[in-house]
Amino acid sequence: MRIVAGRHRGRRLAAPADDSVRPTADRAREGVFNVLAHGRLGANGGSVLAGALVLDVFAGTGAMGLEALSRGAAQATFMERDPVALDALKRNIASLGEEANSHVSRADATHPPYAPAPAGLAFLDPPYAAGLAAPALLALAAAGWLAPDAILVLEHEGAAPVAPPAGFEVIDARRYGRSRFAFLRFRSASQSSTKA
Repeated sequence: MRIVAGRHRGRRLAAPADDSVRPTADRAREGVFNVLAHGRLGANGGSVLAGALVLDVFAGTGAMGLEALSRGAAQATFMERDPVALDALKRNIASLGEEANSHVSRADATHPPYAPAPAGLAFLDPPYAAGLAAPALLALAAAGWLAPDAILVLEHEGAAPVAPPAGFEVIDARRYGRSRFAFLRFRSASQSSTKA
C-alpha cells in the first residue's frame, strides 16, 4: 500500500499484519481523490483538497487522511480506537514527516470529543455490517466536527444506495472494484429545514 500522488507519491504505508483493519486499495483511493480534485465538489466548482482541514474517521492506517495531506490538505485529524491500528497510523504519520500537520484522537466515532475546529472534508470507513455510519455522521455533526457544506466520503458495502441521516445528502456515488463510495454533503439542520 502506497501514497498514490502528491508530495509523498510512492511512499509505502504500514498496515497491521492481522485483519484488524481493511485498508482502502490504492486504485480505489486514486479514484476517490480524482473525484475530490476534479469532480467540481468544492467552492466555485473547484477541488476540495487544497488547504482543507480533513477528518479521517475509523482511520485504520490513515491512508485517506495521509493521501489528502500529500495532495495539499493543510491539517488532518485521525480518529481511531483500535490499538493495533493506532500503532500503524502513528508509524505512517512519522514515516511521512507529517507530525506537525496531524492530530491523532483515540476516540469512538459514535461518541466523539468536541471538535477544536470543523473539517471541510471527512472520510469514514466504518466496519462493514456494523451499522455505524449513520450514528457516526450524526455524532460528528453534533460535536462540531463538520463545517457547513463539508464533503464526506463514506466507504460502504452492498449494491444498495446509501440512505444518509437528516442533514446529509448524497451528491455522487462510485464503485472501484469491490469498493463502493458515497460522496455526501453536510447540510446543517437549519440548511435542511430551509430547503424543505
